[in-house]
Amino acid sequence: MDPLSRLIPKLNARLMPTLLMMYILAFLDRSNVGFAKTGLQIDAGIGYAAFAFGASIFFVGYAVLEVPSNLILHRVGARRWLARIMISWGLVSAAQAFVQGPTSFYAVRFLLGMAEAGFFPGVILYLTYWYPASARGRSVGMFYYGAPIALTLGSPLSGLLVAHDGLGLHGWQVMFLIEGLLASLGGIAVLFLLKDRPIDAEWLSAEEKQTLIDAFAEDERKAPRQTSGVWRTLRNPRVLYLCAVYFMAEIGFYGLTFFLPAQVSKAMGKSIGLEVGIASALPWAAAILAVTIIPRYCDRRGNHRAVGALMLLAGGAGLALSGLTASPFLVIASLCVAAAGLNLTCALFWTLPTALLGGAAAAAGIGLINAIGNLGGFVAPNLRAWLEGLFGNSSAGLLGLAAACLLGSCLYALAPRNKSAA
Repeated sequence: MDPLSRLIPKLNARLMPTLLMMYILAFLDRSNVGFAKTGLQIDAGIGYAAFAFGASIFFVGYAVLEVPSNLILHRVGARRWLARIMISWGLVSAAQAFVQGPTSFYAVRFLLGMAEAGFFPGVILYLTYWYPASARGRSVGMFYYGAPIALTLGSPLSGLLVAHDGLGLHGWQVMFLIEGLLASLGGIAVLFLLKDRPIDAEWLSAEEKQTLIDAFAEDERKAPRQTSGVWRTLRNPRVLYLCAVYFMAEIGFYGLTFFLPAQVSKAMGKSIGLEVGIASALPWAAAILAVTIIPRYCDRRGNHRAVGALMLLAGGAGLALSGLTASPFLVIASLCVAAAGLNLTCALFWTLPTALLGGAAAAAGIGLINAIGNLGGFVAPNLRAWLEGLFGNSSAGLLGLAAACLLGSCLYALAPRNKSAA
């Protein structure tokens, strides 16, 4: 086994537990609003359309600060900036416990997006500092465990918390407080757990640091990176094309995520609680399995683009099928296909921009792609609610999301490539 192959498991063991902890808490605080949907309607006077808009306005705040946040991270270092992001989003997430009426709900969700802006693309950029191209698909795939783990473990936790009032608060308020403050504590821990770059890591030997230096130099030799200025990068047609691909994928992903507990609850004929929480975790368990197996295969074959396009198509098909059956078993099985396909699509996607961009251009480009792509999270719940209202049928919203996935799959298959990207 060559030195780099021996080194990658060591990097995984030292970096991934912390990065996964961060993403699990991030996604838990981003998506737990789905479990509070009924409570917000009954106790805070927030109707269906207001809930859809409030859940999605998170992504507008996120987009506003995404690129500036990633540029700051590139300048000041990942450790301090990611810790700041976590601490602030945790406090704002906890504040969701005290919303009353649509206006305060909109305001807190918008602020939550601003607080979390830069986290995800910041970690993607951070991974490019540590993992050479030959291991990057697997590293991003491992990081993507965070979302399905958050929803596999967090769904039963959120369901349990929502079902039990305490401390003079409704269950949904307790859920926001506990899960938000956990993120702030995690942010404090990041200050002690992460190093900015391999050169700063005392747990790497001089030989191991040189192995990484040589591997990154080889990446540069095989596929010279674009290192143009920030503003030129933001206008680059290839970067803008990737924004469109990710936007369509995120419409499918968040159209699934925000409504999955309610959809499972309806299919099972049960109110949201521990049982629905456990059933809602099954699709995300399927996503974990997919992210474990497929990225390794794609790294060996170099076919991230083709497989990603196929998985986005499969995710859309799962969404459509989940709306065309009344059987609880078939609904959950279809949602398993959707969750696995959409989560894997996004994991494989990030091998494309990281192969095209480097340095400050990577910070700006990844930030822009994630900002515009995540606006799909704003469109998805509002599109779903609008189509359901227009046609008077809950299946219409799911079919609209599936159509977005079909278009995204076609764009994905034709995404820009260079010599190192399949």
